[in-house]
Amino acid sequence: MPFLQHLVELRNRLLRVVLTVTVVFLAVFPFANDLYSILAEPLLRHLPEGTSMIATQVASPFLTPFKLTLVLAIFLSVPMLLYQAWAFVAPGLYQNERKMVLPLMVVSTVLFYLGMVFAYYLVFPLVFGFFTSVAPEGVAVMTDISKYLDFVLKLFFAFGLAFEVPVATVVLIWTGMTTPDSMAHKRPYIIVGAFTVGMLLTPPDVVSQVLLALPMWILFELGILFARTMLPKRASEQSETATGGGPAAAAGPSDQAPQTEQDDADDDDDLEAELDRAEAEEEELEKGAESGKNVTRDS
Repeated sequence: MPFLQHLVELRNRLLRVVLTVTVVFLAVFPFANDLYSILAEPLLRHLPEGTSMIATQVASPFLTPFKLTLVLAIFLSVPMLLYQAWAFVAPGLYQNERKMVLPLMVVSTVLFYLGMVFAYYLVFPLVFGFFTSVAPEGVAVMTDISKYLDFVLKLFFAFGLAFEVPVATVVLIWTGMTTPDSMAHKRPYIIVGAFTVGMLLTPPDVVSQVLLALPMWILFELGILFARTMLPKRASEQSETATGGGPAAAAGPSDQAPQTEQDDADDDDDLEAELDRAEAEEEELEKGAESGKNVTRDS
């Protein structure tokens, strides 16, 4: 298609995403206060008796539930967003890439939601119980509703992103950037990196850092295990392609793997040999012409 038609298609798909978010938002907005109560329940459960959450700004009682429902509508619309992105780029992918990308998009969406569920049901009770228990004597713990929303959204995003580690591991191995054995040898660095990410993305407490780092490590191991099961199948497909027995052999030159450096070196050697042969033939022709002239002169 021409470039302008691509832009039109992109605009249409973006409009579908915006329409989906708007519909979901209008559907959940009447329950905004109830949704915020559900979100605040892990903290309210650990607040001291006689205390509650507060609103320090005039518009916070309205804007905070509004922001919650908008973010929730975007989260719930992620499947539609990913589908539209898939439908836009799918015509430019090869058949084997289509088979791989679509399952990865589905799995990444499910893992992101699982990360949010893990944070709500396991991390929030432990973190808020820890924070409220270490409050100094005489300090009443009364959290602002807008600050609480920003805090939990940050944790939701951190844990949802952390649960994408298996997808990232599989993609790196599938694209040939690394191998399962190489990733396994780098396990100590991955563990240190997981705890570093947990320190940066979570509040300054050991509990939430460990609760984020441990799932990242476990999911990394699962990603390597899944990649090991995929690798023999991918190797068999490549061997079929090389022998001309698979469907990829009929796909044409554009589907073939690029030449390696060894292949390039071999091609250069063949070219030099051809040039040497051509020079040798040219010298023989010159010698033949000289000998012909000498014979004519003698006669």
